[in-house]
Amino acid sequence: MKALVFEGGRLALDANRKRPERPPGEALIRINVAGICNTDIEITKGYMNFQGVPGHEFAGVVEEADTPELLNKRVVGEINCPCGTCELCREGLGRHCPQRTVLGIVGRDGVFAEYATLPEANLHIIPDEMEDDVAVFAEPVAAAFAILEQVTTTKDDRCLVLGDGKLGLIIAQVLNRRCRVTLLGRSVRKLSLAGQLGIDAVVAGAHKERDYDIVVDATGSRSGFEAALSLVKPRGTVVLKT
Repeated sequence: MKALVFEGGRLALDANRKRPERPPGEALIRINVAGICNTDIEITKGYMNFQGVPGHEFAGVVEEADTPELLNKRVVGEINCPCGTCELCREGLGRHCPQRTVLGIVGRDGVFAEYATLPEANLHIIPDEMEDDVAVFAEPVAAAFAILEQVTTTKDDRCLVLGDGKLGLIIAQVLNRRCRVTLLGRSVRKLSLAGQLGIDAVVAGAHKERDYDIVVDATGSRSGFEAALSLVKPRGTVVLKT
């Protein structure tokens, strides 16, 4: 199969990469669409010392599986593959399993290839009415929804999202369904897009209120964290999301 491979500090196309073998309990997936995340870019700079096929955002079709109901289904997948036996896994915190592999990031080839494998338990079937180009965003959207698993919000809460990159825009859209959201960023074009989606958008540097119940830092920078601390109200909540 064809695959993009990062090895020895170099990203290159391997036109004859061996198709991955499917272990018991996992599915072989033909990749239809793969998304490029900033994490993938950081991997090419040495992040996590990853070697192999990067990529973790995808939509694909199951070609082999132990579960017949999965065959020929279009799927997306959760990227963390826990051991299932350690203390954290037993507590339902497999995403933080110290022995886990992570699709295209830690110890497991990713989806910048024609085929990939994932545990069947990680897969989610794509609704028939959803196109692959939309479904491929499932992983970053799930990362945004994870905030709502960690933080209790109400419709009266004021929430500030710092950073108008891809993740910041997704987080703002998710949280805007639950509370009053303001997006703080630097790109007029991106802030305009947020405005079209019904989100209050403000240019960085023009906002000084320390009156937010929740501040989500999606900048990935030290200055973003410092700004979050300066803008959250006393006893408010700061969420780091990068």
